[in-house]
Amino acid sequence: MIKAQGYYNNTSDLIERHAELVKKIAYHLMARLPASVLVDDLVQSGMIGLLEAARNFDGSKGASFETFAGIRIRGAMLDEMRRGDWVPRSVHKNSRNIASAIADVEKRTGRDAKEAEVAKQLNVSLLEYQQMLRDVNCAKLVAYEDLAGSEEGLTGVSENNDSTFNEVSENEFSSKLVAMIKQLPEREALVLSLYYDEELNLKEIGLVLDVSESRVSQIHSQALHRLKAKAQAA
Repeated sequence: MIKAQGYYNNTSDLIERHAELVKKIAYHLMARLPASVLVDDLVQSGMIGLLEAARNFDGSKGASFETFAGIRIRGAMLDEMRRGDWVPRSVHKNSRNIASAIADVEKRTGRDAKEAEVAKQLNVSLLEYQQMLRDVNCAKLVAYEDLAGSEEGLTGVSENNDSTFNEVSENEFSSKLVAMIKQLPEREALVLSLYYDEELNLKEIGLVLDVSESRVSQIHSQALHRLKAKAQAA
């Protein structure tokens, strides 16, 4: 009974001290989601992820609870968005086509694909391609399977085995992702760094780069699709 009480207090304490982390992650995701998505819905699903993290955290493995919880909070939010299936099929199709076009151009030329080349590969105008990037970026949620392009992550570990996938693949995935980001064009790599490492929103990144928020959205989207193309080619 004493052990159970101690477990309960420890779990409650972790949840109380990291509730703000849930809101932080929710608002960060909201920066590239449609207005129809409510931040309260993200927070609600994120709290479930936080609860699961508090129950399963093992401090003896070396990772900080904030890092451990952040992965699971974000994962819970992404899972909720996928279940909602609010993304039009045309956006999913465009996303796949963009990644495939980038891969085809880069395989043919042996260098980073330029926007005009990708647009030509897709048989659309440059303006149409940039609009596709904006539409996709409003919907695109980055996760292991998004970059891997299949039901298996970059490590080849099936996502269906959740515990094994989470415990085994994160370090290897991170190292491969870092290596792929280093291969991106400088501006795309910078946008990803500012967005994911510095946690700036698209408007703030625009101020840093002296470009419009819309342009940052295009760069961000193209960077993700270039990463997806590299992952599929690996």
